[in-house]
Amino acid sequence: MTKYLKTADTEWYKQRVIRAMFCVAGAFFILLIRLFYLQVIQGEELRRLSENNCIRLQSTEPSRGMIFDRNGTLLVDNRPSFDVSIILKDAKPIKDTIDKLSKYINVSASELMSKIENNRTGSHYKPIPLKKDIGRDALAAVEVHKFDLPGVVIDVKSRRHYIERQRAAHLIGYLSEINSQELESGKYPECKGGDYIGKFGVEKIFESFLHGKRGGRQVEVNVMGQVVRIIKTVDAQPGHNIYLTIDNTLQKTAEMLLKDKAGAVAAMDPNTGHILALTSAPSFDQNIFVDGMSHKQWETLVSNPLRPLENKVIQGAYPPASTFKIITAMAGLEEGVVDEKTTFYCPGHYKYGNRVYRCWKRGGHGNVNVVKALAESCDVFFYQVGQKLGIDRLAMYAKACGLGSFTGIDLDHEEAGLVPTAAWKKRRTGIAWQGGETLSVAIGQGYNLATPMQMLVLTSAVANGGALYTPLVLESVNTAEGSVVIQSKRRLAGRLPAGKQPFRIIKKGLREVVNSSKGTGRIAHIDGLSVSGKTGTAQVVGRSKDPKWSDKNLPDHLKAHAWFVAYAPSENPQIAVTVVVEHGEHGSSSAGPIAREIIRTYLKKDELQP
Repeated sequence: MTKYLKTADTEWYKQRVIRAMFCVAGAFFILLIRLFYLQVIQGEELRRLSENNCIRLQSTEPSRGMIFDRNGTLLVDNRPSFDVSIILKDAKPIKDTIDKLSKYINVSASELMSKIENNRTGSHYKPIPLKKDIGRDALAAVEVHKFDLPGVVIDVKSRRHYIERQRAAHLIGYLSEINSQELESGKYPECKGGDYIGKFGVEKIFESFLHGKRGGRQVEVNVMGQVVRIIKTVDAQPGHNIYLTIDNTLQKTAEMLLKDKAGAVAAMDPNTGHILALTSAPSFDQNIFVDGMSHKQWETLVSNPLRPLENKVIQGAYPPASTFKIITAMAGLEEGVVDEKTTFYCPGHYKYGNRVYRCWKRGGHGNVNVVKALAESCDVFFYQVGQKLGIDRLAMYAKACGLGSFTGIDLDHEEAGLVPTAAWKKRRTGIAWQGGETLSVAIGQGYNLATPMQMLVLTSAVANGGALYTPLVLESVNTAEGSVVIQSKRRLAGRLPAGKQPFRIIKKGLREVVNSSKGTGRIAHIDGLSVSGKTGTAQVVGRSKDPKWSDKNLPDHLKAHAWFVAYAPSENPQIAVTVVVEHGEHGSSSAGPIAREIIRTYLKKDELQP
């Protein structure tokens, strides 16, 4: 009996052991199957996920090229900017992280969460920008508490910095964040969302040179998304540096002279077409476009009646007034309508048909030839020259002198102005051209419209003997190391439609404008320097016989625009200048002194040094 019980117990233990062994073997088999599934079947995918958790690719932005003047004076550079982003995969719990971060960067948690919600469509590994340019105090706070802020990333980026606020703003332009339409256009292959690109001026025109090429680095991160090791780096290529043709000292002088005024000043080297200064007033601070502006700031800019965002040098279209008499004189001399000896009597008015056209000098100029007519700006003389030429011949010469078409300057949104013809008026209004309208056009009034840049190109061509040069704002493009990539060369756009004799007579008249006792531009005289020029007063409204609408009683916004074009030295010109002062009334008193100081600053700069 005892033996039987022992045998039974042994069998029972054996069965228990066998069952346990089967269970263990089954468990190991299941583990093997699971390991096989994980390592063989899912191995590649799990390896990818694992590497994504610890190894990431980070893009590095290139440093944007800097902008200098012709003498190497730095006008635009870059400064460091500390931008805060968050990587959702690492930022857990998100709400706690955002609550803490909001205290350090002084942005409400709700605003930060709103930015996250608006960008949730992207990858969880992609940084979501929360705040740009946080400042050094906020940077220190975030860095001190970085272990409490999982997923929060600080990127050091270069931000555009315009060294002297408003300096050459309409020439240099500004940057702003790229929008979705620009990204989709394919014009900016090196850019991605959040990047800044040129939106205006030189910054826009030469974007491809200034932007540079993006780099990147492969990094290893910990479970909080913080970089622990840099594995590989591909350096970003900095943008090329731009050297402009402007002279910073001359630019500064032009801006100072236009302070508290609305208008335009431009200066050019008449022998090359290089722009020496380009100023439109009022101006604006380019930095607010980079740093970000409030809605109120934007509304203030766009609603300002003085149009600070308009580049008046190339976009302001004004009646050229008496500066147009250069073209009328050129056409009359070249067509043989008048010569140097031809005289007309000016009693202060000229009767044409049943209307009397006044000269600006009510008492008249007496007998005048073309030289005296230019020097004293006699309207009656040019009324008669224009009448003999006719509107279509006048228009032909005006167009040949560059009016009514683009100058070709490397800036956006240039206006072409207007050169009226009989056919143009008939097409536009359905009314035939009237002979009296030709008289108005001959002295630069009526339908005539020209930009300061067009008149600058014309003045430069008269100064150099007839060559119409395309205005240039780019001196050269250089690499960051200093190698020249592009060197600008003067571009001849055409020649003025006149021979040597008409030029000799016109230049004599322009010299008398400044240097004769009765010249309308004698205020621009500089001792020891021969200056040639022409004044102009462009009417905004027609003259009225009613004394309450006399020049003295007109409200400011209806007063005439003041013009002055000049070049110097008269014998060997090195600079040409155009000045327009909106509602400045008289070119001699408002625009002339500005042109004088521009010329004096440029040609006597050595004498002006302390």
